[in-house]
Amino acid sequence: MELDPKITEKIQTLAADPDMPRSFYLYDMTAMRTKIAQLKDILPAQVDIYYAMKANPHEAFLKTAKDSGAAGIEIASLGEGEKTLAAGFTPDQIIFTGPGKSPEELEWAVDQEIRTVHIESMAEAHRLNALCAAKGKTQDILVRVNPNFHIHGAQANFSGDSSKLGLDEDLFRTCLPDILALDHLNFLGLHVYSASGILKVEDLLENCRRVFKLAREIEAQYQGSTCDVIDFGGGFGIDYLETGADFSPEKYADELSKLIDQFDFSGRKFVIELGRYLTADSGWYCTEILDIKTSLGKKQVICDGGAHHFRRPVALGINHPLVIVPMNAPPVFDGQESVDDEMVFIGGPLCNTADKLAPKDIYIEKAQIGDIAVLCLAGAYGRSMSHLEFLSHTPPPEIVV
Repeated sequence: MELDPKITEKIQTLAADPDMPRSFYLYDMTAMRTKIAQLKDILPAQVDIYYAMKANPHEAFLKTAKDSGAAGIEIASLGEGEKTLAAGFTPDQIIFTGPGKSPEELEWAVDQEIRTVHIESMAEAHRLNALCAAKGKTQDILVRVNPNFHIHGAQANFSGDSSKLGLDEDLFRTCLPDILALDHLNFLGLHVYSASGILKVEDLLENCRRVFKLAREIEAQYQGSTCDVIDFGGGFGIDYLETGADFSPEKYADELSKLIDQFDFSGRKFVIELGRYLTADSGWYCTEILDIKTSLGKKQVICDGGAHHFRRPVALGINHPLVIVPMNAPPVFDGQESVDDEMVFIGGPLCNTADKLAPKDIYIEKAQIGDIAVLCLAGAYGRSMSHLEFLSHTPPPEIVV
């Protein structure tokens, strides 16, 4: 992967600043703005784009989602909800998903009158109904279903197995009447998010097709129940391994439109929650190479920052594209080691073997002590996913260009 010259220059300028920490995140919102604009242009009119802010809660990403015309924000905690309101979104632009919502979080959702709460269990449904009854309110809900199928080839599957996410499909089919009987909950439809990190459009469309069939079956089984809203979650993949197999939003939009027509669902509303797809290529994690040494025939590249700053690669076992930005620093001593066309280990300063910036050995063409290692596609699940307090190192600042 090559860096835009503008980004390279910005990294070099920041790294040369003696007042800057040796590790930092750099964000450029251009890619996110472009993607939202493209999706709004090509997706069927019935599809609303929500930003899944768990990917990156930085205010710049929230502001970009708002300014670019996203329908709203998908939150999974009260804290995310408060950040969403502070960013200028209105309560009716918030959907609240995720298991284990506390009574305080549910009460906040009801008090704020957010758009929808996505029910993940019968206990949650009854708890929310009781809260609404006490306040004399009714809350619009979707019910999250754990369907009886897998999406093959996905980076992470959320369905087809025992899961804390949603109600098992068979259980949902039997307990829907109990949910419909709760007077202070207004059932609008389904939330079925089967998998994450999908690169093959056909796999994601198969999820849509099965969810449409489930909606039809539910409506036939329970007269008077209508799935007016269907939330597909996200799933648009990012090609972290640079295989060239990029997800095609154009093909997805075209085929989804055909599915909507096939099922005669044009009068319904659909939700996609996109996080990683919108943010990954808007961020870079940058860290100075502090040492290079050989251990049992393999080069060890040791950086100022490691898994405590950028946990995602080692947590998911996926190498991110790596670029070395030269800084031409004077040598520490004559004869110091460097990297020259080699497969290397690269990690940080933590005193454990799990501190890896690339979980698998990675190729580096040239690197010197003092250069900046840049992990690309780091705009999603970067700083906020990492264990910043471990060993009490300086946390990396976030810089927006």
